[in-house]
Amino acid sequence: MTLSMYQASVPVYIRMLNNLAAIMEKAAAHCEARKIDPAVLIRARLYPDMFDFAKQVQMAADAAKTGTARLAGVEAPAFEDSERSFPELIERVRKTIAYLETFRPDQIDGSEEREVVIQRGGTAVTYRGMELLLGRTLPNFYFHLTTAYDILRHNGVELGKKDYLGR
Repeated sequence: MTLSMYQASVPVYIRMLNNLAAIMEKAAAHCEARKIDPAVLIRARLYPDMFDFAKQVQMAADAAKTGTARLAGVEAPAFEDSERSFPELIERVRKTIAYLETFRPDQIDGSEEREVVIQRGGTAVTYRGMELLLGRTLPNFYFHLTTAYDILRHNGVELGKKDYLGR
């Protein structure tokens, strides 16, 4: 059995984004139980030159939706980066999941060799579909997802590997 481009992307993103939403629900409950202003965690960073928690969530969601759209050869919807609460960030993740659920395997499968051009500043960077997925989009997605998890864990939210990986 072979692994398709669709199987390696969309279901993976959906599963991990659902886990991220559950992690944020746990963080919100943590703040409520301990009388912590949720904004403290939303604005938290691991290091001063890193993005805060909210931006990490936004970027993880964007990596999934934009990466999938590029493989399918369509334009991804733009979401404003205005979320500043756990409910708003959870909604952002749920909107991303709903968008990902609109894709069918036949839109993604066969994109291994599809040429994808991405503008980075004033420079066009060209990828093949598989190179984009395995070398750029998935690593970027996991980087921001893991950093979001780490920010919450570092700040005392009781999370473990099962929360990250899901049940």
